[in-house]
Amino acid sequence: MIIGFIGFGKVSQNLVKLINSEDIEFITSAENRSYKTIENIKKSNVKVLDSFKDVAIRSDILISANSPKGALGVAKDFGKYTDGIYLDLNNISPDTIFEINKHVGTLVDGAIIGKVDFNPMLYVSGNMSDELLFLGEFIKTRKVSDEAGDASKLKLLRSVYTKTLSALLMESAEIARNNNLEEEFFDILALTEGDDFKEKSLSRINNTLNNSKRKSEELEEIINYFTKEDLVMVRAALEKLNQ
Repeated sequence: MIIGFIGFGKVSQNLVKLINSEDIEFITSAENRSYKTIENIKKSNVKVLDSFKDVAIRSDILISANSPKGALGVAKDFGKYTDGIYLDLNNISPDTIFEINKHVGTLVDGAIIGKVDFNPMLYVSGNMSDELLFLGEFIKTRKVSDEAGDASKLKLLRSVYTKTLSALLMESAEIARNNNLEEEFFDILALTEGDDFKEKSLSRINNTLNNSKRKSEELEEIINYFTKEDLVMVRAALEKLNQ
């Protein structure tokens, strides 16, 4: 079996490590990739082809793991070349998934939940999602339904909570720091939230700051899909991330 990647960021790098099988070959391309991405490809056990078109043609499973704004463009450019399963792992709305479905042959909607480098869960939906349940040998895999879009919907609902919480933590910690009470702020929260609350909170804040552009795009997907009147906190979180 050949698994191809369009995009080779953190998700793709860790999937190569997790799906460890002599029966699976990984391929990608360095076409128009950044120096950092090319270096990451060199460090991975992945065969490099001349173009992403070649990757799409040869793949039994073609995985798209890009930014939310790039997901549809990738599907339009390369989805038509694969006869295999097109697995979309981007943080996008069901509406975008439905649009992608117009440009690919066999779509499976996927969502990786949890830290991709530490025991994550892969959720899949779509009428061919059963074909990917073998991945459960390497990464915990659960089928949501036969409807493409359901995995993305779950992913967005999770992001409503996690990204809004991250923005609130950033703002609260910033106010505490400005009042010279940051240490005490985390100490009092740890009394009810658990001893490791500070460590997890700072990790969440740093992750949000380091990936603010991508997380802003994810929040925009949420706002564009769900009823805006229900998303007061999400819209506030987006404003915070865009500051």
